[in-house]
Amino acid sequence: MSDISDISRGIPLPLVKTNQAFIVLSVLLTWITSQYWILALPLAAGLTGLLFGYNPVIKLAATFLRKEKSSYLLEDRDQQQFNQSIAVFCLTAGLISFIASWTIAAYIFTTLVAVAATVAILGFCIGCFIHYHWKMYSYRRKLRNQ
Repeated sequence: MSDISDISRGIPLPLVKTNQAFIVLSVLLTWITSQYWILALPLAAGLTGLLFGYNPVIKLAATFLRKEKSSYLLEDRDQQQFNQSIAVFCLTAGLISFIASWTIAAYIFTTLVAVAATVAILGFCIGCFIHYHWKMYSYRRKLRNQ
């Protein structure tokens, strides 16, 4: 979720939602077809976003924006990086689990990422909630240790 070539600190919400929808559709297709390699697609997009700041799903979706990127509601880049790292972890664990025939673990990890992305599309970001509470915990801990 991190193509920020034209925006210094934010990613347009439609691009974030497109990336989330891509994750959900990939998981659903994986479940329906039993073609576990499909998980590699959002995983690769997420990894390139985290490692190189270039998410091909977001880059492709950006070509369909009709207005200037800055005119959309912008999502915080750091928050999206955190969320993407959770998605990459779950997709990696799901793919490895499918390959190793750990079916229960595979479905747990892919369900986690699919549910989180679906709920985010609907308006509640589980990763944002976790990130906020982690930051508050760290801040309070820092205050106690002073």
